[in-house]
Amino acid sequence: MAQAKEPFEFRQCVSISKSTGKKAKNLRELRDAIATVSNESIFHHTHQYFLRGHILEYTNDFAHWAGESLEERILSEHLSNIDPYAFKNIDELRQELLHVIDVYLENFPEPREVVAGAEFYFKETITLIFPVGLRAKNLAEFLIAIKYIDVAAIYYHFYEARVRLGVDDFSRWLEDSLNKKELAENIRSIDPFMHSIEGIRERIIEAVEKDLRKEMEAIEP
Repeated sequence: MAQAKEPFEFRQCVSISKSTGKKAKNLRELRDAIATVSNESIFHHTHQYFLRGHILEYTNDFAHWAGESLEERILSEHLSNIDPYAFKNIDELRQELLHVIDVYLENFPEPREVVAGAEFYFKETITLIFPVGLRAKNLAEFLIAIKYIDVAAIYYHFYEARVRLGVDDFSRWLEDSLNKKELAENIRSIDPFMHSIEGIRERIIEAVEKDLRKEMEAIEP
């Protein structure tokens, strides 16, 4: 079995939330706060929503709050359609969030308020990254590791890497260190917006196992 030029070192992240002191009790207050909160807060409520393992009816905290607390289902659906990974930077994502809310407010200019205790609290995240003590030197070792590593490692290498590098760490390593261009492309094409972290894990395992079977079939006489 081909050995990698460089081993893949698995890391994972731990996120610690802290309050920004800002909150909203209706849609206009939410809109005004989105316009001014830090990029870290927007990142926390959109990209890191996937790390917290929420149900996929919603895809970010804003949509979740609009649907569950404001009971504005149409707005919630529109906010959930925003793919945070489709934007080059947080400012572009912030403008799209504002645009969706502004359009909604044009049609429904008198938004209701949530009951006391159901306000939206804006938070930021402090992310700590550390190695988990696992290295893969070939595709078989990579497959075993993917099956058992914590979801926080999948998030760090698949989701967070796209923000850091524009591409996930897995496909980058497969292409650069193992020369697995087709497999890398298959993994790169998995849409992070459409799956849970466990769903991403299953699809990576499926793609790697398929590639390993092809390798074995090529060896057999």
